[in-house]
Amino acid sequence: MPTSDAALSGRDAPMSGLGDHLVLGTPLTPPFPDGTEQAIFGMGCFWGAERLFWEAAGMFTTAAGYAGGFTPNPSYQEVCSGRTGHTEVVLAAFDSSETTYEEMLRIFWEGHDPTQGMRQGNDVGTQYRSAILWTSDAQRDAALASRERFQAELTRSRYGSITTEIAEAGTFFYAEPYHQQYLAANPSGYCGLGGTGVSCPIGTGVQSAS
Repeated sequence: MPTSDAALSGRDAPMSGLGDHLVLGTPLTPPFPDGTEQAIFGMGCFWGAERLFWEAAGMFTTAAGYAGGFTPNPSYQEVCSGRTGHTEVVLAAFDSSETTYEEMLRIFWEGHDPTQGMRQGNDVGTQYRSAILWTSDAQRDAALASRERFQAELTRSRYGSITTEIAEAGTFFYAEPYHQQYLAANPSGYCGLGGTGVSCPIGTGVQSAS
C-alpha cells in the first residue's frame, strides 16, 4: 500500500460521460431521492460485485468506482498500478423503506471470500482487497458486528481470518463509463467473483438509516 506522500497526484476533474443505469434506468450520481441510503463495498473486481447489488430488492442505483485511497479522481490504469491506495468498489444506493443495510452486508459477505487479503481469486493486488467503507456510525457498528458473526460461521467451516478493511468511506470516485454495469452491457464478460458457500446470519428486517 502506498503512503499519501507516495501516491499518484490524480486530477481535479471528476469522471464525465456517466449516463443512467443500464438496468435500473436511474441516475448514477446524486442527488438521490429522500430515504435513500448509500453503502460502499469492495469485493474484488467490481464488474461482478455490482451485478449482485443491482439484482437486489430495494435498490435505487449502483455504480462502479474507486475508494479507500489517496489519489483524487483516479483512472482505472492508475488504480491498477497499485499507486493510488484505492480498491475497486461498488456504490449501492438503496431505499431504506424496502431493504436494510444489514441485507447489503449479507450480500457482501456471502458474495465473495473475505479471507484472501490483497486478492480475490485470480485477481491479485491492493485494488482487489475486501472492504466495507461506512458512511455513518450506524453502518460502522453494523459492519463490525456482522464481521464477528460471519467470522464465527467461517471458522466453523474451516476458513481463516477475515481480512476485510472496515473504515470510514471518504470520497467515492466513479469509474470510467465502460465499467458501469459492465456485465449488463457484456453478458459474457469476465466475472471472477466467488463466495465461500457459507451463509451469513444477518436479519433482513427493515431498519431506518441514521
